[in-house]
Amino acid sequence: MRELLSAHVLNGAAVALGMLLITAAIGARWGMTAGANAAVGVTLVLLTDTARARRGKFAQMLAAPLLGLPLFLAVQWLRPHPLELGLLLLPGTFLAFLAMAWGSRGIPVAMAGMFAMLFALAPQPAADLHEALQRTAWCALGAALYLVWGVGVNAALNGRYRAQMTAQLLFSLAALLRTHAARLLDDAPDAGAAATAGTDLLLRHAALSDELQATRDLVLESPRTPRRQRLAGMLILVLEMRDRLIASELDLERVRRGEAGTLPQLAAILCTMAADLERIGDALLLGRTPQPAHDHRAALAQLRVVSFRVAAQDDAVRQLAALARGELAPDLSAVRAGWRLFVSPAYWSVQPLLTLWHWRQPALRHAIRAALAVGSGYLLALALPWVARDYWILITIVVVLRGSLAQTLSRRNDRVLGTLIGSLLATGLLVLEPPLPLLLVVLVLSQGVAHAFAVRRYTVTSVAGSLMGLVMVHLLYAATNPAFALVERVADTLLGAAIAWAFSYVLPSWERQQMRAVVERVCRALAQHARRSLDMATLAEITAQPELAWRLARREAYDALSALGHAWERARFEPGSVQPPLQALERLQAHGYQLLGQLSAVQSLMLLRTERLPAATVGAPIAQAARGIEAALDLKQPPPPIDGTEADASALPGIPEALPDPLEPDASPWLLRRVRLAVALAAAVRADADALVRPRAAQCPGARVDP
Repeated sequence: MRELLSAHVLNGAAVALGMLLITAAIGARWGMTAGANAAVGVTLVLLTDTARARRGKFAQMLAAPLLGLPLFLAVQWLRPHPLELGLLLLPGTFLAFLAMAWGSRGIPVAMAGMFAMLFALAPQPAADLHEALQRTAWCALGAALYLVWGVGVNAALNGRYRAQMTAQLLFSLAALLRTHAARLLDDAPDAGAAATAGTDLLLRHAALSDELQATRDLVLESPRTPRRQRLAGMLILVLEMRDRLIASELDLERVRRGEAGTLPQLAAILCTMAADLERIGDALLLGRTPQPAHDHRAALAQLRVVSFRVAAQDDAVRQLAALARGELAPDLSAVRAGWRLFVSPAYWSVQPLLTLWHWRQPALRHAIRAALAVGSGYLLALALPWVARDYWILITIVVVLRGSLAQTLSRRNDRVLGTLIGSLLATGLLVLEPPLPLLLVVLVLSQGVAHAFAVRRYTVTSVAGSLMGLVMVHLLYAATNPAFALVERVADTLLGAAIAWAFSYVLPSWERQQMRAVVERVCRALAQHARRSLDMATLAEITAQPELAWRLARREAYDALSALGHAWERARFEPGSVQPPLQALERLQAHGYQLLGQLSAVQSLMLLRTERLPAATVGAPIAQAARGIEAALDLKQPPPPIDGTEADASALPGIPEALPDPLEPDASPWLLRRVRLAVALAAAVRADADALVRPRAAQCPGARVDP
């Protein structure tokens, strides 16, 4: 039910409805040929239509037809000339794939350009230039109408999308809470299980960071109405809970050793919090008012030693429920001042294109690789007996070939399985010779399903896309034999997947080649976050420091670690001869998150025990620690010497999570130990970074430096 009520399914339904209305209207007015070509235009634009903020939506969608329509016309014009057509496909593919220089914003535009060329290969060649222009006009009309539809529907569903994305974020956070509860109960994990659990946790945090940014882009846009402000306030609370979860991981082993008897109660409380989060998310999806969250203050007070962050998480969950119920006003002072700084750019900049022209740039190498793969697929298709439908090999190459080997392998397997299932469904449908209205309904429904699950479950997208493609081809070129189409489609898919797999090794962009830039970003972001965090923790300035700058630094730190996690995930599938040191890469992720957790712990102590922290005692050590962390994370300078005693966590007895007694006049020893641990972790991050970016000759004396 949560899947059916999610933003991506609603967006897929809106896409399907728009396609149905536009193609049916054009087909009813000007005939099936006009409707089929208009469906191509609709497809080009809907690739860019996702649940997103209203700002920049039109510019994002407009880029697809601006690139796709000229290519659609050029292929129509050159269809009778195979040599000239091949010479067009090479630069056309290169140009389309250059759009990937803009990252996730450019991928659907690149796919639109490619599909424009490949769908133009589906029907019989145009008799003359006039017919090619007429087909392109129908395509342009469908694109224009869907452009209006997509922008309008996105604005109409904006409020619903905000609630759905926030609900999905709560579900992901609930899953993290349950993972942490399970780790509390796993009192003696073996080394292999512990490593696997740690890896899974890092991947979950990386995925949550990506999900948080997508939600930021939507929820933080113009939070002016009370409902939008409540959702923005909930987002901010989720960010704080994520910080406390990471900090809680620091003391897992010591909590197990110190007060094992409290662990089942703590785990049960965390699971109840997770259930409360899910109920709040369900209420958002259903448009209902959630029940108040459970109050665990009495239960937590009975435990002898307990993490104060668990109590803070309990407060946050109850605040989330109160915000969803409209009983609490959100604190959005920082968001009101600079919400635009927290969201992704909504405009097209030429800067990615200007910095693209370097031989090691992954986007440039991928564009060349894709052009060579499509050219090879086209030459092979010309030699096959079913040359009239050569486009299916090329479509498979385009959707399977990705910038990394890991993504290509995943897409290859999903594509082959999905095409087999989708082709069987399409063949069974077309053999029955259904009426045109039913084919149109199947076309738009399969397009909606393919669009809805393109990012989340590509196998489903591949099944629906294959069904859609065969039905669309049947409409464009009614002479298709369904039975033979099944054999052709499967054969073409296998050939296209094999070509894409082979060309993933051509001009590869191995993670090792990009590792220095990724590691430098991580160290730079962690140093900036430490500087902001420790500035805020200075007693004399804790209320004067701008919260906005700290939040921006925190976001960049998490984003950098998320990018590092994705690089590690991709590198696992690369050949061993070109892999970066995976263990050092994983250690860098773990130590980076631990450093964030220690900084969060320092801030918590400062906020909760400000009156018991003499400024004269803690001010100088905190400033010195900030300088030490920055020096340790500066990869341009040799690492400073670190005193081994700084990492000694035994200076204080008991559980590190325990706060000093409320009657204790001086809480500075607890704070200063946290600061020492943060400095030691910065040194560990630096050691991991050096192991990743240092030439192999420096790591192994006598080894040859890898060029």
